[in-house]
Amino acid sequence: MTATAPYPTQLVLEGQYAAPEGPVDLAGMYLMHRAFRRDLTLFTQVAGVVPTTDRARWQLVARRFEFFSTVLHKHHSGEDRALWPLLAERGADATVLDALEAEHAVIDPLLASVRADLRALADGSGDAATHGRVARTTVELRDALTAHLAHEESDGMTLVQQHLTHEDWLRLDEEVFKKDYTPREIPAVAGWVASGIPTEAVRRMPGVNALLVAVAVFMGGRAERRDARIFGGAR
Repeated sequence: MTATAPYPTQLVLEGQYAAPEGPVDLAGMYLMHRAFRRDLTLFTQVAGVVPTTDRARWQLVARRFEFFSTVLHKHHSGEDRALWPLLAERGADATVLDALEAEHAVIDPLLASVRADLRALADGSGDAATHGRVARTTVELRDALTAHLAHEESDGMTLVQQHLTHEDWLRLDEEVFKKDYTPREIPAVAGWVASGIPTEAVRRMPGVNALLVAVAVFMGGRAERRDARIFGGAR
């Protein structure tokens, strides 16, 4: 009788809700989720402390949020276009898949609202009402996305482990998720993910090699210094 290969040890990071066991190494997913949670905490904090009239600071925050929302949109788009449909084809629980996709639809207008209000504060057209709204909406966005990530990590990733192979997962990463980024975007996104985590966690990135680790660690250091300037005491 042939021995069955053990499942990979799943990566568990700060704030992570679950890490279902199975044949698929889900480290890449959990690294992205950790970065989303980190950013939402920072945006929620900074939105409540920056004065309405501090256009220079709002410009920094608005650009940083644009980066965050772009990465989040690409992440959710890849799931909606490829991951959920593949799971559905394999017979995964449709009620879970439908709920996860519906949660994306709740998050999208919150992202658009925060983005618009930050732009208004950055260009000087925003007022105290704009400031109050963005402070409230960042909290709503944080809460909605935090709940969604928890649902995805528990029920969604359980379906992945039940219905997909590691080869399926690697193919999705290469053919869908990575193709959403240009070669110029990849170092910035790698640094965004690596910011604030130990190198051993960086080594769990999908398709990692020595060069990518070095680039991610270097860019992660730059990202940490940039965020210190943008968020200041909000960190």
